[in-house]
Amino acid sequence: MGRFILWLRLKGARKCFWQEKVANMGKDKQAAFYTIADKQKAEIKIKRSTFICSLKSVKTIETAKEFISGTSKANKTANHNCWAYIVGEIGQIFHCSDAGEPAGTAGKPMLNTLQRHDMTQIAAVVTRYFGGVKLGIRGLIDAYAESVELALAQKPLIKLVHIKMFQIMVPYSFNDTLVNHLKKYQAGIERTDYSDQIRHECAVEKESWEDVEMLLANFQKQGLLIYEVRKPD
Repeated sequence: MGRFILWLRLKGARKCFWQEKVANMGKDKQAAFYTIADKQKAEIKIKRSTFICSLKSVKTIETAKEFISGTSKANKTANHNCWAYIVGEIGQIFHCSDAGEPAGTAGKPMLNTLQRHDMTQIAAVVTRYFGGVKLGIRGLIDAYAESVELALAQKPLIKLVHIKMFQIMVPYSFNDTLVNHLKKYQAGIERTDYSDQIRHECAVEKESWEDVEMLLANFQKQGLLIYEVRKPD
């Protein structure tokens, strides 16, 4: 079983949340997937109709359905509460509903927007209060897609990163050199303990682990440090 953590998708920088998650994504390299931290919302008005998109981070079909049901009940006076969700480690489980809108004009555009951003572990509900002006098929498709797009843009998306955890024991005299080497591979230090030697608990993206392990093994042969791979809890 592998592991992954959450990284903010920001321009240039990659700030780590160090919130460990567990995944079993297989041995092959996977495309990157994203989620949101918790809840996000956005509202737009188009030709007098109000569209309110509510997003929530979910991990299972059951929690997605609970969010959809709760949001729909909270907006029971609305004309429509259309929805879409995606769950699974690689976004392999998904479903959507037009909730009374013409077929293919609401749920599918919402789902397509989430998939275009490589989202998973997310549910979306777009609540529509009809303003008296019909939008037509194309207008509805654009409106529901735009609602989800706007809600996603409220905060940086969170990248789900498959990682390898490891521990290093290093003498004080070699610590600065070690840290500089780890930075080259964007390996993060999760925790550090100080005693007669320094002990680091570290994490690195799995795709970089082979190079990092070669580096650590070489230093270990030279007697400069001791490392071990941490097993999943």
